Amino acid sequence: MLKGCCTALITPFNDNSEIDFKQYIKQINRQIENGVSGILSCGTTGEAPALSDNELFEVIETAVKTADKRVYVIAGTGTNNTSKTIARTNKAGEIGADYALVITPYYNKPSQRGLYGHFKEVAEKTDMDIVIYNVPSRTGVNIEPDTVAALSEIDGIIGIKEASGSINQTTEILMKSSEGFRVMSGEDSITLPMMSAGASGVISTISNVVPDLMQSLFELYYSGQTMDATVLHRKLYPLARVLFIETNPIPLKFAMKHLKLDRGNVRLPLAELSECFRDKVTDVLAGYKIKGL
Repeated sequence: MLKGCCTALITPFNDNSEIDFKQYIKQINRQIENGVSGILSCGTTGEAPALSDNELFEVIETAVKTADKRVYVIAGTGTNNTSKTIARTNKAGEIGADYALVITPYYNKPSQRGLYGHFKEVAEKTDMDIVIYNVPSRTGVNIEPDTVAALSEIDGIIGIKEASGSINQTTEILMKSSEGFRVMSGEDSITLPMMSAGASGVISTISNVVPDLMQSLFELYYSGQTMDATVLHRKLYPLARVLFIETNPIPLKFAMKHLKLDRGNVRLPLAELSECFRDKVTDVLAGYKIKGL
């Protein structure tokens, strides 16, 4: 079931900009050993736009095989081309992913009617459970609560990763959508407020670094330990802010290199973290006990 902390995994690259599958497997196992509920392969944090189709499918397959049903696996399959999204989603289903994360089409800037038609077409022409991904800061378009509510009535569309940053929008989606429709926070820094509005968990970037703490945030809140969850939320807040000081996953990969969890390489058109931000990231990291090092 779509809930808890689902880590939006980075895609590790070696010094030749090739995918480091051995490191990827290590990172997946570290996530599972630290108790996360699920993993997302080839999302924004995984630099999916910089991967070829063959690479993307190989990364997803590695995630599915490594997870081996211990946690659920979401595959990022969305593009701004409806036919291509359908083909990718069907392939992810054949590989064995549990859910497909389908982003709102970027650059095209479709209307709400176009967004509805896009997601309806993907749902009807695939057998995957679809999670809508709304991230207006990346795509230039916001899928509105009424559109989400209409899509929630379609078989196969089971939830949304909501990264608009709006608690009001989250509340409206949950009020208007069909029963059982899941909202997952797409913003680490407001995961607790979103859960208080009814979100089922988070698809998290910072859990690449602190998987145990992000899963604990979910477990504390939903076990009724709300004050403890508030304390943990405040503890995690500086990390959630600093790891977005530049475009994700640039600061995250720098942090993981600093912690010796990854080489830290990104693919063009992304570039390494600006020197002026590096001390800010390492200063914040010093305040956390990182498990699995």
